[in-house]
Amino acid sequence: MKLHTVSQAGFRQAARYLLLMRLSIVSMEWLALAALSYLAPPMTGPAPLLVTLSHALFAAASWLWLTRYPPQRALPVTFSLGADLVALGIWLALTGSFTNPLVSLLLLPLATGLVLIPLKQNVFVTLLAIATYTLLILFPTPPPEGLSRADYVHLHLMGMWGTFALTAAIMLVVVGSLAVRLREQQQALASNREDRLRDEQVIALGLSAANVAHRLGTPLNTMTLVVDDLKHEPGAAAFRGDLVLLEQQIGICQSQLRTMTEAAVQCREAATEQISLDRWLHRLRESATLLWPNAPIVWPSPPPAVDVQVDATLDQAVLNLLANALRASPQGVTIAADTEQNRARLKIIDQGNGIGDTLPGQQPVPSDQGLGVGLFLSNATIQRLGGQLSAESRNDGPNRGTTMTIDLPRASQERHHD
Repeated sequence: MKLHTVSQAGFRQAARYLLLMRLSIVSMEWLALAALSYLAPPMTGPAPLLVTLSHALFAAASWLWLTRYPPQRALPVTFSLGADLVALGIWLALTGSFTNPLVSLLLLPLATGLVLIPLKQNVFVTLLAIATYTLLILFPTPPPEGLSRADYVHLHLMGMWGTFALTAAIMLVVVGSLAVRLREQQQALASNREDRLRDEQVIALGLSAANVAHRLGTPLNTMTLVVDDLKHEPGAAAFRGDLVLLEQQIGICQSQLRTMTEAAVQCREAATEQISLDRWLHRLRESATLLWPNAPIVWPSPPPAVDVQVDATLDQAVLNLLANALRASPQGVTIAADTEQNRARLKIIDQGNGIGDTLPGQQPVPSDQGLGVGLFLSNATIQRLGGQLSAESRNDGPNRGTTMTIDLPRASQERHHD
């Protein structure tokens, strides 16, 4: 027979629900005895008080047991719920039997078991609850002497009110907390599903990029050799400047391929570094100067003194956004940086035609302006590091353009030293 097992951490969490249930039952027993001591003294005595006290001690002992020594299987929890039913049945038999309106408390262990233990063991708890109720009917307790029928009905109605109030409170606490947790789990599952789909697209694009980078290596090496041979030809003096320029462009392509390979290795090893925002912007500025020597880019000076967590793929993502901005706004691009609480923001501001009102980078889209796959990969990289990418488009007036905002979490206050 296959036994149902759950984690010990799960039983530590279940101990709170069991304690809440047992404290609710014991509290109602105490309140009922207190009311009976004033309204119907013949129905009170040492026996119900002793059962209530024993049930309270059992609730405390079971809570300590489940939190300090949680079991490996659900069977002990099932037996503890059975003990609750037996204790409650004895208390009901001493305080009016099945005519006691608190008899509906027999449903609490059953409802708690539906949440904590397997269905097969719930059958045992259900049958025990039915058997307890049946025995209370078959062997009723005779009504005490000196208690009129009107007094008995009045006690019954008051007990019904107390049972209703307790049931409503338990539904609010237990069912409400379960509903909140269910909604949180559904939101987490939806977020994980979106992340998984995005990662699958990124992996597919990464494989394609690696394949293209591998195939481009051989043609670039061949072009380097051809340019070097042409530079030594007798008639090459007339176009030597073009050959030098072509050699520089080939070098840039080879450098970009090496950077792509290094970034792929760092991404696979999940290598990140904690660096100050000013040092990171200085590094980005050096890379942008090599890529676009004559580009009109205005950099912030001085940037805020905060630390961020970055890697090589994030550098490439920012450079890709900067390339898109320069392509859309050749007249100039402005870089701005600021902080707010525990976040650092980097803004890329251009004077182009805008990219629309929707948030970019959610999926690859074809585009003639370079705002398709590259923007998608940049967005995926920023999200992987806990950041967010947003866009604000200005379509009217002289200040039209697009502002791409990279929102990153600030690193811890402890500075990282290489």
